[in-house]
Amino acid sequence: MNLRGLLRVASRTFAIGIEQLPGVLCDAGTVAYLLLRVSDYLEDNEDMPAAEKVVLLNLCAEILNGNAQPIELTSRIQNADTSNPDAVVAQHVEDILARLALLPQEAREIITQHVIHSTLGMARWVDRGPQVNDEADLDDYIFEVAGRVGYLLTHLFAWYSTAIRNKKEMLLPLAREFGLALQTVNVIRGLRKDYERGWVYVPKKFLAAANLTAQELFQPENRAEALKVLDMLADKAERHLHAALTCVKSLPRWEHRIRLACIFPLMFAILTLAISRRNTQVFENEAKITREEVKRIVMEATLWGWSNSWLDSYCKKLNVVTEK
Repeated sequence: MNLRGLLRVASRTFAIGIEQLPGVLCDAGTVAYLLLRVSDYLEDNEDMPAAEKVVLLNLCAEILNGNAQPIELTSRIQNADTSNPDAVVAQHVEDILARLALLPQEAREIITQHVIHSTLGMARWVDRGPQVNDEADLDDYIFEVAGRVGYLLTHLFAWYSTAIRNKKEMLLPLAREFGLALQTVNVIRGLRKDYERGWVYVPKKFLAAANLTAQELFQPENRAEALKVLDMLADKAERHLHAALTCVKSLPRWEHRIRLACIFPLMFAILTLAISRRNTQVFENEAKITREEVKRIVMEATLWGWSNSWLDSYCKKLNVVTEK
């Protein structure tokens, strides 16, 4: 399977954005995303004990550093359940690394550095366990799994585009917020699924403010109090999304394909948040937008994504306040 096919297996939604990237930037984005999915597979694996996850995540970092061979990882996951797309990606790690080696040196170094940092951050959190005491803890976790991705992509964009390179220092903190925005929405979207695998990413302080425990958050008789917690998470996501929108609007209008690669996940997250806010169903199952909604966003953004005024109006249409 070629890497583009593997990308679509891993995530059709993210593939839509990554495949918008021009030329070698698309190759670099594909490789980076797939490597991060290998780490995600290990971190989220429900069949591995935490100690084994930590060992394998650290092994991934050693492979990227050139101190271990991919076979040392693939030999330990050869019997993985391939109904899980991330397992399929992980089993192809040697092919992904071979493509990484063909990228220009600077792009290769950017990807390697940031994927190593993210992978080690995941290992630290797996070792720590599901203890999210306050918003600072949640931000620390989210930064490791998503904020660093914002840094990775910004450095790749700056490597590719002189205009973005000139804005890099301004864009980096916004890119971190972009990552936090997407992952906070993921936390909301996956509340139930994460709970069922033993993780609740809701800060204990949020729960305490509603006089709930993590288990009580999901009990039907506590829906009124649970909605207060959901409101806190949604407000947090909206703050990050506001910064993410600023990040996208700061990208040069003529770098339309780079803008689209950022606009698509931003808009998907905005709409996901809109359907999740004040929605008790998020405590029962995963909140998802429809394929038709994805297609509509892609079509409209492709036509109008070069316009910052359109971005503002579209965000308002999707129930996100763009001005505070």
